[in-house]
Amino acid sequence: MRIPLGPLNIQIKKYRSAIFVVSMKLVLIYGPPGVGKLTVASKLAKMTDYKLFHNHLSIEFVKSIFEFGSKTFNRLVIKFRYEMLENAAKDGINTIFTLVYRKDYDDKYIRKLTRIIESHGGEMVFVRLYCSDKKLLERIKSRNRSKYSKIKNPEKFKELISKNDLKSAISFVKSLAIDTGRHTPEESARKIKEYIRSMDGKSY
Repeated sequence: MRIPLGPLNIQIKKYRSAIFVVSMKLVLIYGPPGVGKLTVASKLAKMTDYKLFHNHLSIEFVKSIFEFGSKTFNRLVIKFRYEMLENAAKDGINTIFTLVYRKDYDDKYIRKLTRIIESHGGEMVFVRLYCSDKKLLERIKSRNRSKYSKIKNPEKFKELISKNDLKSAISFVKSLAIDTGRHTPEESARKIKEYIRSMDGKSY
């Protein structure tokens, strides 16, 4: 297809819209440890046709060989996530991904992931979960966090929070914000489902 002359950014958007129908949505659910990302994501997956690729899958996979936090570990975790999510976009598979977003540090990663998804006709849906510090600490101590390598020590959690901004919204995107201290996982998942439906008029 020949792209007509005109402002480049406008013509690229027109060109893409002529070629692509949005093939998939990537719902990125982010927030601090203990806020309920995986629980809400699991409920959402059951309510929709979306596949769940949560944060800990890539971590556990790479950690089976490489030391957590090592240079090789970090590189492979990021590479694995990009590969999985890009191929989901290529194949038109609606996907849910969870992430502990670290303000500023993760911005480059988020921007690149967005470019990758959109380059294949996909669309990003950002959901920020939050709750009070008291509720976070209660959940950190919960036994059901033992299945994956989740932080379970309250003191380590306090140290992590004090050294990193893990509660902020991603400043350069629009996010649906949900207080998981006021809403159950089912209610939170329904809010996300309705939000997705409002974006394109589809029902699930």
